[in-house]
Amino acid sequence: MNSHENAVAAPYSVLFAVLAILPLAGCTSWNKPGLSVKETSPPELLGANNIDPAMRERIWRAVSQDSQVQALRDDLKQHPDNVDAAIRLTKALLAQERAHEALQVLDSVLVAVPGNLRALNAKGVVLDNEGRHDAAQALYRQALESEPENQMLHHNLDLSLAFDGKSKRSALAPSR
Repeated sequence: MNSHENAVAAPYSVLFAVLAILPLAGCTSWNKPGLSVKETSPPELLGANNIDPAMRERIWRAVSQDSQVQALRDDLKQHPDNVDAAIRLTKALLAQERAHEALQVLDSVLVAVPGNLRALNAKGVVLDNEGRHDAAQALYRQALESEPENQMLHHNLDLSLAFDGKSKRSALAPSR
C-alpha cells in the first residue's frame, strides 16, 4: 500500500472505530449510575422485607392452595370417579369462595359415579351454603331413598330445613 492509499484509508478506519464504539457509549452515562454487577437476593428484589408477616402468610396460603387445587384437578382428570379427590377439591374451592367451580367438580363426579351418596351430600352442602336450600333438600332426599338410615344425610336435611325456615324434621327421618 502506498502513502496515498494510507492517507485515504486512515479516515475510514477512524470512522469505523467511532461507529463501532458509539452504540456502546449509550450503555453508560456520566450522570447516572451504571448497571450494578452486585447480585440482589430475590426477597430484596420483591421487597419481601417490607411485607407484613400476616400478608406474607396469606400469600403463602394462596399459592399453596392454588397448587393443591391444581394437583387435585390433575388427579380427577386421571380418575374422574375419585370421590375423595373431588370432595377435597370441593373443600379447597369453597375455602377460596369458588362455590360455582365446586359445583362443577361435583357434577363431573356425579356423571362418573351417578348416585354416589357422598358426592350427593357434598353437593347438597355446597348448595345450602349458597342459599339454594330447595335444591340441596332434593339431593338429600334423593340420597336418602337409596340409604334411608344414613344419619349424616338426615342431619344435613334437617339443617337445610332449619336454614330454609322450615322447622319440621325430614319426613324420611326415623324417630329418635
